Amino acid sequence: MSIRRLPEHLINRIAAGEVVERPASALKELVENAIDAGAGRIAIRLVEGGIGRVEVADDGCGMAPHDMALALERHATSKLTSDDIDRVATMGFRGEALPSIASVARLTLESRIRGADGWCRVVDNGVLASEGPAALPPGTRVVVEGLFEKVPARRKFLRSGRSEYAACLDVVRRLAMSRPDVIFTVEHDDRRVLAALQPEDRPARVAALTDRALKENSVAIDMVRDQVVLGGVAGLPTFHRGVADHQYLFVNGRPVKDRLLIGAIRGAYAEMMPRDRHAVVALFIDLPSDQVDVNVHPAKTEVRFRDPAMIRGLIVSGLRRALDEAGHRVAHRAPDDMMAAFRADPMFGSGQMPAGHGQDATLGGYRNLAEARMLREQSATFFAPPPQARAEAAIAPPPESQVYPLGVARGQVARTYIVAEAEDGLVIVDQHAAHERLVLERMRAALAGGRVAGQALLIPEVVELDESGCDRLDSRIAELAELGLELERFGPRAMLVRSTPAVLGSGDPSGLVRDLADELAAFDEALSLRERLEAVAGTMACHGSVRAGRMLSVTEMNALLREMEATPHSGQCNHGRPTWVKMPLDQIEKLFGRK
Repeated sequence: MSIRRLPEHLINRIAAGEVVERPASALKELVENAIDAGAGRIAIRLVEGGIGRVEVADDGCGMAPHDMALALERHATSKLTSDDIDRVATMGFRGEALPSIASVARLTLESRIRGADGWCRVVDNGVLASEGPAALPPGTRVVVEGLFEKVPARRKFLRSGRSEYAACLDVVRRLAMSRPDVIFTVEHDDRRVLAALQPEDRPARVAALTDRALKENSVAIDMVRDQVVLGGVAGLPTFHRGVADHQYLFVNGRPVKDRLLIGAIRGAYAEMMPRDRHAVVALFIDLPSDQVDVNVHPAKTEVRFRDPAMIRGLIVSGLRRALDEAGHRVAHRAPDDMMAAFRADPMFGSGQMPAGHGQDATLGGYRNLAEARMLREQSATFFAPPPQARAEAAIAPPPESQVYPLGVARGQVARTYIVAEAEDGLVIVDQHAAHERLVLERMRAALAGGRVAGQALLIPEVVELDESGCDRLDSRIAELAELGLELERFGPRAMLVRSTPAVLGSGDPSGLVRDLADELAAFDEALSLRERLEAVAGTMACHGSVRAGRMLSVTEMNALLREMEATPHSGQCNHGRPTWVKMPLDQIEKLFGRK
């Protein structure tokens, strides 16, 4: 069998298979070219999710006619001024995008340099169809039509117009975040879907492209280590999503999807978020070009770091430091949603007023005084709920609520929720969730100091388990000892507990050991010792916290509130649920018609 050279059009189609997978891939290449051209405004138009048409117009530097001809040839680029491909400072650099797109679609390229006339070249599936003068403002306009129309094997793998449109919008969103100084507009099927994003700072641009509430429920990231700069915004642990599509990662301004970075984010939010939820973050990593390889894949969405361990550590420590500074902050529900929930709660069990008690049932509307008296007696039955719990009188005068962010305790509801009065509203605290977080942070602080103190049991307790559970605990005895839990194998199906962490107080050692055995079954051996210790500490903290259903004194409630104010991450429990909510005073007044 003889070897032959492949024809040029087939080479271009093979290249297109690596660069252009769907309309979103073509759109990404065109927008990156516009950014590299120094555009200050980029207008995008889509038809049928980009399957029918993708148009990108910019006000960049433009191209001369001879440069336009070169731009449509393979491996011709203006973005690599030397042969050092490891020092790439532009978004696109391979010189494959335009010829690859033109080989599988009808591509119209129009461009004009300031002070010169415009020019147009049309390439239809790899064949030059026409060229000539064009009237357009300075800059470049590229139109891609009929993507994969003459490549049925690729066309049939495209998804619906709605799915392709969502992918295109995600591409624009990421690129717009990377360049907050550029104005972006997007139209889909002649409908404006993304208004002109004006130049702004990164946090404002990220909030505008994701969720406006992120601005009030996030912390800023700013950290430098060994010429590597980490910036961006990170949502509070209680401001999370069910999927990870709200995690935006950028390396030297280039949007990437990297498993190392995603894993670092997950590690930073460990024990602060439910396992089936995902953080909302936008992280920007800037480092010297010789410390990162962007030539891993033609799509340029994957990168390889020279020191991946340092990058992971930077992200974890940077996120945790910022989240530590957030203190007891939590993501709040919108006041209107909270008020709607109150109004929707019926006063009567059936949701209806008792028979004869209409809205106009005032004293003046009844035939006689006896009927009104009967109404009052019946009303007492309906409106008087049984008392739940109350705080006893304080020995000393209660402190002023203005001094404390979480206010001062006024009572307890259902032996579970502390009700506190703050200067600007009413604070409700889940006592178990809050204390669970406080215990965990105490254990973390003790671990940072070397070891958690243990409290020896007067009589060691024997805990019976299945053999596999005992094996898991037996293999972690040294790690558990660092947390103050001293265990000893006591036969094939039992463990002997000699001491428990002192911060847990007197609890249920057998329940703690059983839960730890189950927890260790889900551990990934790749986790570091510190990560495994913190995961175990979370389970221990749950056992050592104040349980729901326990009556607290005023002093205990206020002590819990003060410690929350001084403890990092106290706004969410170890499972990611909020520990407190606030009902603003002005909303309470609206609820009662005072405003």
